[in-house]
Amino acid sequence: MSKQSNDVGWIDYTQKYGGREIRTVNPNIQSGSTVLFNNFEDMQLALEGNYPGVDYGTHGLSTQKTFEEAICKLENGHRTYAFPSGINAITNTLMAFTQSGDEVLVCDNVYGPTSRFCHKILAKYNVKTTHIESNIGSEISNYITKNTRLIFLESPGSNTFEIQDILEVVKAAKKAGIMTIIDSTWATPLYLKPLNLGADIAIQSVTKYICGHSDVLMGCATVNKKYADELADYFNTVENYTNPQDCYVALRGLRTLKVRLEAHEKSANEIARWLEKQDIVDCVIHPSLESHPQHTLWKRDFSGSSGLFAFTFKESYSAEKIALFINALEMFALGFSWGGYKSLLTARPYKRDGQWVHDGKHLVRLSIGLEDTNELIRDLKQGFTHLS
Repeated sequence: MSKQSNDVGWIDYTQKYGGREIRTVNPNIQSGSTVLFNNFEDMQLALEGNYPGVDYGTHGLSTQKTFEEAICKLENGHRTYAFPSGINAITNTLMAFTQSGDEVLVCDNVYGPTSRFCHKILAKYNVKTTHIESNIGSEISNYITKNTRLIFLESPGSNTFEIQDILEVVKAAKKAGIMTIIDSTWATPLYLKPLNLGADIAIQSVTKYICGHSDVLMGCATVNKKYADELADYFNTVENYTNPQDCYVALRGLRTLKVRLEAHEKSANEIARWLEKQDIVDCVIHPSLESHPQHTLWKRDFSGSSGLFAFTFKESYSAEKIALFINALEMFALGFSWGGYKSLLTARPYKRDGQWVHDGKHLVRLSIGLEDTNELIRDLKQGFTHLS
């Protein structure tokens, strides 16, 4: 490593050793606050707000930019921004495009914190939230008013797995001159490309499959050309950067995403089809199954499925009985989130604002990890014995 000292005492490190440039397969982790300008003219451009590069660390350094460019390419978007968590990507995107007096239409099956943010925070700024059916399609036109600013979808929902007709929603949104945002974390950019279907912004909880090891909190939002400048202005104003080490880990996760997701998909499909054959099980809720109410939409818009799905029991077991089943499991850990190598489980009754066929039933959600599929099935089988 060579270095040069100047009269004021700082050291400029260059990436060389023994007179040769040091090159690695992966990018450097670049962190810092101060960004040095090459000349006075560039500094003046920054002061005027016209500098084309990065002028301070809070605007995201090279590791973050490299990750954003990779995601943007996968999403077929115009620009991508990384955020410190998935919910942070959602809340900042909503803040960027709403103002007092607006109304937002939000699918009833969205991630819980998304709904809470709308009702607890956006409401404080006089932004109205109206919930729409989780399987909404052309009926979206019935909800759009003169104050509607945007439609927020989550397809499929990460707890109850309804799918919206994105093409019909987008068609109605464009006719009304409003934007469509979709949380498409379940499928990742590999299996669903919302911007290709006409959506304006696609949001990913990078925490899930992209990172894949349950060790990073991160999110991102990818925008099309139409709304890119508006989101850029917001992002540059709030200076919401992401930890460079996390960006590096997320970029590394992208390298293996295809291989891991194929394994999650294969194992989850096997387990879902096994569950369908169990007498104790009432309904398996997985979009790739022919029994799923929106299976046709899944086949049309998605190129694959992930490892997250749910099921219900025929009998309405007490919470104590459900606890016996869950606590007996050895392969499934209990914890929130999903998309990692470790299989996880959650269980609780879900309610919807509108009618829902599984209202009041315990919904057991499985995040199928990378363990041996037969071992996971064996574990569920022995767990079921505690419900007899």
